[in-house]
Amino acid sequence: MPLTSPRLWIVATPLGNPGDLSPRAREILENADLILAEDTRRALQLCRLCGIRNLQGRRFLSFYDHNEAERQEEVLRLLREGRDLALISDAGTPLLADPGYRLVLGTAGLSVEDVAELLWDCRGAVTHLEIFNMKG
Repeated sequence: MPLTSPRLWIVATPLGNPGDLSPRAREILENADLILAEDTRRALQLCRLCGIRNLQGRRFLSFYDHNEAERQEEVLRLLREGRDLALISDAGTPLLADPGYRLVLGTAGLSVEDVAELLWDCRGAVTHLEIFNMKG
């Protein structure tokens, strides 16, 4: 099933049991043009364990704390070109303790979808945390 429109998908991954991956998250990972991951080897293994099809030729891009700043422009360019990108962490929901929060801050005007459907606005939450840390 094709994704609805080009966007950055924030995808929560299982903390332990690969069977806990939601059907919606599985669909996003199967159809995304590129999967951004902390560790591409672990991401590939997770996809295989979760029964994700279409892995042949699937592109994974390493995206972690130490390369996030240098990769951000490339990722934003891909989004502007209309590509669907999925951002995952090694386990759990990316952003606050994992790579991705700087990327989401840079996506103003682009479509970002939180597959976990958290009840807070990531851009606002990150801004609040940065202010908190600065006052600290």
